[in-house]
Amino acid sequence: MLMNRRQFLSMSGATALVAVCSPQALTAHSLAYHTQPKAPAALKAMQDLARQRDKLLGYPINMTTLPEAFFDWRKELAHAGLNQFAFNNVGNSYGESHIPFNSHPFEQELIDRFGAVYGFPRENIWGFLSNSGTDSNMHGLYMGRTILKNRTGMMPKIYFTQEAHYSIQILRDLLHLDWVVVGTNLDGGMDVDDLERQLNANRDHPALVVATIGTTFKGSIDSIDGIQTKLKDRIAYLHLDAALFGGYLPHTSFAADLLHETLDPVSGKKRQRYDSIAVSCHKFFGFPSPAGLFITTRTNFESFVAQFSQIHDPEYIQQVPGTITCSRDAVKPAEFYFFSSESAFAQQAADAKAILDNTGYLLKEMASHYPHLQPARANDRSNIVYFRTPGEAVVNRYCLATMRLDTDGQRTPCAHVVMPHAKKVILDQFLSDLGKA
Repeated sequence: MLMNRRQFLSMSGATALVAVCSPQALTAHSLAYHTQPKAPAALKAMQDLARQRDKLLGYPINMTTLPEAFFDWRKELAHAGLNQFAFNNVGNSYGESHIPFNSHPFEQELIDRFGAVYGFPRENIWGFLSNSGTDSNMHGLYMGRTILKNRTGMMPKIYFTQEAHYSIQILRDLLHLDWVVVGTNLDGGMDVDDLERQLNANRDHPALVVATIGTTFKGSIDSIDGIQTKLKDRIAYLHLDAALFGGYLPHTSFAADLLHETLDPVSGKKRQRYDSIAVSCHKFFGFPSPAGLFITTRTNFESFVAQFSQIHDPEYIQQVPGTITCSRDAVKPAEFYFFSSESAFAQQAADAKAILDNTGYLLKEMASHYPHLQPARANDRSNIVYFRTPGEAVVNRYCLATMRLDTDGQRTPCAHVVMPHAKKVILDQFLSDLGKA
């Protein structure tokens, strides 16, 4: 029970201090601000939102309910003890851990399986499951910065476009890298000729290049091979931010776009097309919490970890982890392992076809019925349709993301629809609401 002001003032200083700072008094004081618990109302709101989740069209989050088999897998993991007490994936998932309570075997195998999807050779692969797509990008940029600085003794400059995800701008600042802004083509993809001009203007610095495979708003794609032609004979590191497109493209006829290796047409030998890749787990795959794949080569990892080992003392965990994060979530890799089976890949192929078909359908219908909105699609690999911003009611009902885009020298308000989970029935409802607006 809380005391009133008169009771407090009647006490001596020490007695009053004990009275108001005792555990019981502090607990009562904090509870006084929460007389109406918020959790029941929040649970009710969640239930209401769950019934409307398929109307979230503006952001690249797959809201499809996961199959029962996923929740059965969760139960199997829990029965084995995972998520029942504090498992921890601290350290290198490909190394020997002194702390046995981890899910490193699941993590290593899922990286091997997804690495094969992206064309990494089994004998030259390294990676882990990160906390998010941004976390994966951070590890890629940090690894690239470390390797390039070690090779040249100079800090690299980072190259990316204004169309890249805003997290790259944050990470550039975090890593104290000078940003060289590269221009774009009409479709929003990186202008590799401008990249060449910028590289020539900064010859004294190594180049850390970020290629976006599916830009956030337009769904534009930076040409990996085009970039590589401009990086020839230069000291450079190429990281791919393939947050959304990296999930579904490997299961389409465009799978070769993301292959890590290709045959050189001149020498006939295999050559690497990029150094590392980041893919989000909660976007195309619909994993129920933020997570990200980070995959690179073992060659890059060993070059990186040789320098990484000099900035910290690995004695405490008896290994050099190779990750920025120390304690890492052990539950996510074991759960996401579910998405790396043959049957899961088959389902992903079906889902990939559906989202590309739905994108084509929405673009055709909007162009036919609402040409004034000027709907557009950056390329045939994109699951995004962007257009002039419709009425506020439609924007709010479907949680549409809006941005101002440069069109004909003007900043035009635009919105977009992303297709990770959008079914035709919802797209038809959206089209109908556009008509009413």
